[in-house]
Amino acid sequence: MPCSDLNYPAIIVATLASFALGAIWYSLLFGKLWMRELGMTPEQMKGSNMARIFGTTLVLTFVMAFGMAMLLRAHDMSGITWMRGLRFGLFVGIALIGASMGINYLYQRKSFTLWAIDAGYQISFLGLIGAILGAWH
Repeated sequence: MPCSDLNYPAIIVATLASFALGAIWYSLLFGKLWMRELGMTPEQMKGSNMARIFGTTLVLTFVMAFGMAMLLRAHDMSGITWMRGLRFGLFVGIALIGASMGINYLYQRKSFTLWAIDAGYQISFLGLIGAILGAWH
């Protein structure tokens, strides 16, 4: 499947917007609760290689935005709008990512709260990616 016809500027903007959403989600909105649910302290977080974590996150977010663009194109979403893209992204987030994470979190004995925070972010940013790709179509 050739990739030359994908809208790479839209994919990059969607990647950056999703990365920014993650910064807000895991700091201002749910940072303290997320750390508590993980059993981590701010001191433990400071001991991490944040450049590697953020860099890898950015690359993986690009992969997801690229994948969403491929899915939208494969479904021949002619006439796609930002709303159709949003709904498509939310569907993928809920049906594939949220459900998959839920299964893993059950077996790992992680809390519902942690799942809600993490899956909520994934679902939200896939919706955002879909909306941006749909608006830019």
